[in-house]
Amino acid sequence: MFRMKKRFTMLSALALSFSILAGCGSAANNNSASSAANTSSDSTTASNSASSSTPVEIQFYFTGSQNVKSLWDELTPMFEEKNPDVKVKLVYIPSGTGAQPTYDRIMAAKQAGKGSGDIDLYEDGLPFVTQGQKDDLWDTLSTSSVPNLAKVDSKTMEDVANLAVPYRSSAVVLAYNSEKVTTPPRTLDEVFDWIRQHPERFAYNDPSTGGSGNSFVTTTLYKDLPEDAIHSDDPAIEKDWAKGFATLKELGPYLYGKGIYPKKNQGTLDLLTSGEVDMIPAWSDMVLEQLDKGQLPATTKMQQITPGFNGGPTYLMVPKLSEKKEAVYKFLDFVLSPEAQAVMVKTMHGFPGIELTSMPQDIQDSFKGVSEGFRNFNVGELSKEINKRWQSDVAAQ
Repeated sequence: MFRMKKRFTMLSALALSFSILAGCGSAANNNSASSAANTSSDSTTASNSASSSTPVEIQFYFTGSQNVKSLWDELTPMFEEKNPDVKVKLVYIPSGTGAQPTYDRIMAAKQAGKGSGDIDLYEDGLPFVTQGQKDDLWDTLSTSSVPNLAKVDSKTMEDVANLAVPYRSSAVVLAYNSEKVTTPPRTLDEVFDWIRQHPERFAYNDPSTGGSGNSFVTTTLYKDLPEDAIHSDDPAIEKDWAKGFATLKELGPYLYGKGIYPKKNQGTLDLLTSGEVDMIPAWSDMVLEQLDKGQLPATTKMQQITPGFNGGPTYLMVPKLSEKKEAVYKFLDFVLSPEAQAVMVKTMHGFPGIELTSMPQDIQDSFKGVSEGFRNFNVGELSKEINKRWQSDVAAQ
């Protein structure tokens, strides 16, 4: 292996060869150990770095029409750009198919001791807020965890015991043909008088098929009841509905088709569009969206009555057993920012979840005439009883 000078004896040469080989072996081992240690250290550093840079992923389950999906598809990248430490996985379930099964999944996970069932945020209406309150599913929210909650009407938060974020709202208003109706009614009694004076020019949909018809019926039933009745689910109130149902029954022959009740919210909007009626109760966001798309005549105007028809927010709820609540709080705070709320107004044509005074002036101006007198009705399971009674006491007559 090594060429030795002649003056070395063979023994010396062998001794030197073993010495050199031993030294080489030791150096190789040391270098190998050092290299392994460095590799291990680099790997640990890389692992720690990867761990610290990997965003927390939250799963957000929501349902609704395509415009709801479009809203979250636009807002989520805006949030993630500002908050690279959080990733929002959107789980969209088309309208009419996902609300109850999603709720049931959260409930089943709790009962099985499996946390929140990998659901970190859930969107739906008031009935699921109140049901979740009974089942102790929702996290209690505060401005300390979600600072922009300070921009939300405190009464709205009190109505849901701080268990949900009302991120957008819509109200039922009177939508009318301004060429035919120059002075729209401003109270419910004036609406009743207008209906009687203009036979078959007013329509409201079957209340079991859409919220605008349900709003007209419910507002009529509660017209002469104490204001706090609209926030009660006490069955004892049912006996006080008699006067309201009598009014609805009496108005029947004066309505479109002498008592025809279209199906769904869109059913009455179609009658207004075709000119078959001149006035209807309608969701403000649907009217604004269809005006924007040219689907309703430009002569269509809106008016809120005093006290207002009922309407209400759509809520975001955080499962109490979610393990990623800190990341969810960040997302909720962004959703309630004026920037995100402006996108919601543009996409959904709904009222902001935060108070109008926190929004830009042009958005405040766009809601003049329809935001005044906005009321939240929270009657729980009584809404189902209202629909049953309406079918038997009004529609069947």
